[in-house]
Amino acid sequence: MSKLPISAFIICLNEEAYLGNCIESLDKCAEIIVVDSGSTDGTVALLQSYIDKGWPIRLFHEAWRGYAGQKQFALDQCTQPWCLNIDSDERLDAPLRKLLPALVAAADNIVGWRVARRPYLVGYGYTPEHVHERRNLRLIRKGRGAYDLTQTVHEGIVPTGRIKDAKTGSLLHYRPLIIDEQILKENKYSTLKADQHFALGEGTTFLRLIFSPPLYFLRLYFHNGLWRCGASGFIEAMTGAVYAFLTQAKLYQRRTTQRHPNFDDAGKR
Repeated sequence: MSKLPISAFIICLNEEAYLGNCIESLDKCAEIIVVDSGSTDGTVALLQSYIDKGWPIRLFHEAWRGYAGQKQFALDQCTQPWCLNIDSDERLDAPLRKLLPALVAAADNIVGWRVARRPYLVGYGYTPEHVHERRNLRLIRKGRGAYDLTQTVHEGIVPTGRIKDAKTGSLLHYRPLIIDEQILKENKYSTLKADQHFALGEGTTFLRLIFSPPLYFLRLYFHNGLWRCGASGFIEAMTGAVYAFLTQAKLYQRRTTQRHPNFDDAGKR
């Protein structure tokens, strides 16, 4: 099979259970860059097995730089005209694989493509094609975009030029976390997001604290279409609302504590 002029790039840490399916979906890519930050499971051995079979994988070992910094390091190693950002627990679905040749044959004034992502919901499976997260820039021409290193979570490529939406196809996100584990993830990510805003000198308001969670839920449940996925879709939207609430609450407390440090004032009441 002739390869497409694409360098797929992946950052990973202990992703043995997921990485194989990701790599298998990249068989059309001329190059696969993998940056490992110190896996202690079988991730490296798995990658070596693919290398031994002739897969065009270039493996790098790099200490953790943060999400944006690590992905920028991976992007910098890419050598092909197009670069595809994909996570270890994602894979290209069949329509997206079919569309790739057309995407990389785009006119010169198109520097990147936004791609939809469909999550796997516990108790349901992958969401239908028309029920997906908002499209994010995942395919970029080499040298026409870079990561904003101030972003500590939900990092993305900042392009220099025109980008468009891929109308079909999506990334399939397979990491079926039960609610116990999902809440821990939302707690971790909300801390990173709150710290990011706090470091930039930003704050929040009481109204934002009240309305951000329900608006986040409504966007996921109705606009994104999770209502079509039954109870599993409702749970997914609710955990998104939890993330929104925790982010605003943490930011509020960080800013408030900065202005009014905690102290035991019982004797002054």
